[in-house]
Amino acid sequence: MDGSAEQSAVAAAPQITRRWDGDSLFRTLVVLTGISVLVVLGAIITIMVTGGWKAFSTFGPSFFVTAVWNPVTQHFGAVAPVFGTLASSFLGLLIAVPLAFGTAFWLTALAPPAVSSVIGMAVQLLAAVPSIIFGMWGFFVLVPVMAHYVQPTARHMFGHVPVLSALVSGAPFGTGLLTAGLVLGVMVVPSITAVMRDVFVSMPAVLRESAYGLGATRWEVMRRVVLPWSRQGVVGGIVLGMGRAMGETMAVTFVIGDSNHIGWSLFAPANTIASLIALEFPESPAGSLKLSSLMALGAILMAISFVTLWCSRVLLSRGEVKAGKRS
Repeated sequence: MDGSAEQSAVAAAPQITRRWDGDSLFRTLVVLTGISVLVVLGAIITIMVTGGWKAFSTFGPSFFVTAVWNPVTQHFGAVAPVFGTLASSFLGLLIAVPLAFGTAFWLTALAPPAVSSVIGMAVQLLAAVPSIIFGMWGFFVLVPVMAHYVQPTARHMFGHVPVLSALVSGAPFGTGLLTAGLVLGVMVVPSITAVMRDVFVSMPAVLRESAYGLGATRWEVMRRVVLPWSRQGVVGGIVLGMGRAMGETMAVTFVIGDSNHIGWSLFAPANTIASLIALEFPESPAGSLKLSSLMALGAILMAISFVTLWCSRVLLSRGEVKAGKRS
């Protein structure tokens, strides 16, 4: 008996060794994968900062507060494209978030299962449409509508109101911040809707059934049960949509007007960081101050994305703390 036990132990030893070798190899690969993400991110940040250092050192702090972009005089500032990026992204999210929430709520709580599955798949397919298609749609369909109908009507109705008159002023070209915001809103609605729908569906059914059993309506269940439970997923979907809106290039380039000026009118032509880089990069010689300024704008866009992500994490953590205190 002792001899057979020893033989079994000797036979099992290579298998244990191979198993531990496989575990250690898998662990090493996973660790290298995680480190590679940080290395790639650090490399991108380093390239953007070093490439834009010439502009940072030449203009100093005035680069962040100047709205001039003049390649002839070699005077560049970041305020105008940063303003266009933030304004168009805000308008896009202002349009997209209510539509995405309403669509996700309808698909998960009101629509029949057969209809919900078909429309849910259509929403996911719409999220895969290339951005240049949205840009062409905006240029050939949305721009004429804005120029011939929306802006003249807005000027007729609000042109004499003291504050609102500034928001509807300008020539009716059809391109501008509001048009870019509409295109961005249509673009990011499918992405945010898909994330919200998946989060709402993944909620345990017993929580909804308990609320319905206590007499809650569908809206009360969504507001008091589903949203608090899925807060992180909802905010994550909104941040995902914001990231796509701020980094969008071709669709915005078609409809925003390509003007490096700050205008408070919703119909004023403007520029975003991404569209300005796409338009000016081919005409920027290597080592020039203009190219360095474009690289500096790329670094600023990354910084804005990081700040947005950090703010979302802070809001989530505060919401969790408040929820813990109420419980």
